[in-house]
Amino acid sequence: MKRLAAGLLTLLLTGCTTVDYDFSNAKRPAALQQIAAPTGNVNAPRFDDRKPHDWTGKSPWRYPVHGTDISKYQSTIDWAAVRASRISFVFIKATEGADRVDDKLADNWQAARAAGIPRGAYHFYYFCRTAEEQARWFIRNVPNDPGAMPPVLDMEWNAASPTCKLRPNAAVVRSEMRTFMDMLERHYGKRPIIYTTVDFFDDNDLRQLAGYPFWLRSVAGHPDEKYGPHPWTFWQYTGTGSIPGIRGDADINVFAGNETAWKQWLVRNKVR
Repeated sequence: MKRLAAGLLTLLLTGCTTVDYDFSNAKRPAALQQIAAPTGNVNAPRFDDRKPHDWTGKSPWRYPVHGTDISKYQSTIDWAAVRASRISFVFIKATEGADRVDDKLADNWQAARAAGIPRGAYHFYYFCRTAEEQARWFIRNVPNDPGAMPPVLDMEWNAASPTCKLRPNAAVVRSEMRTFMDMLERHYGKRPIIYTTVDFFDDNDLRQLAGYPFWLRSVAGHPDEKYGPHPWTFWQYTGTGSIPGIRGDADINVFAGNETAWKQWLVRNKVR
């Protein structure tokens, strides 16, 4: 009987360690609806690509609003040339972890605004610092500009990191994301955007965060093919594009709707 009781206790304790104690469901914002895709003839910009995907079916060219994302690795940018190429928005790397600021943040932040290109800042998440520390670091370094696009939380596995190999379970990941985004939303007054990759999205069941706008990376197929019916606002379709005014490879993205929907999105988010 003692052995049986001990065995039952072991099973109970083992079971307890596998329970997903994610009680944040009650705090979830309502799920967003997919922005309607453009219809009819679309006048989309076309950019060269060093390693183009053979797009069939739903291609990036059916979307008229294209943008890019940048960091220090793009070096000095000719912003007039970027705007003339019909780039309509830019996401600028701001921070990483709780102690790193992109070397070009200040220059890019000011120059993009001067060029009249809507811009937002993004944070690359680091699993060896707390969500609170990282949110405070972002807030400390990114101006609270009421005319900027919503801030972005960049969530992806970073196997190449020399200092952090942690891969928390999905419930912990989602909880940390909510903590970070709640702090940013309170400070900037805009609901953050989630950037992610196919593997990270699936590994952490980010479908549960459907109340947030998503910026999805998918360079070998339309997001509908890689992420299923999950709503998205931005789609990163290449990392090897060529944009006038930017040296070397460039990331290129599209907005999910037509030009009218884009203008409406800017108004709703008070971007100017």
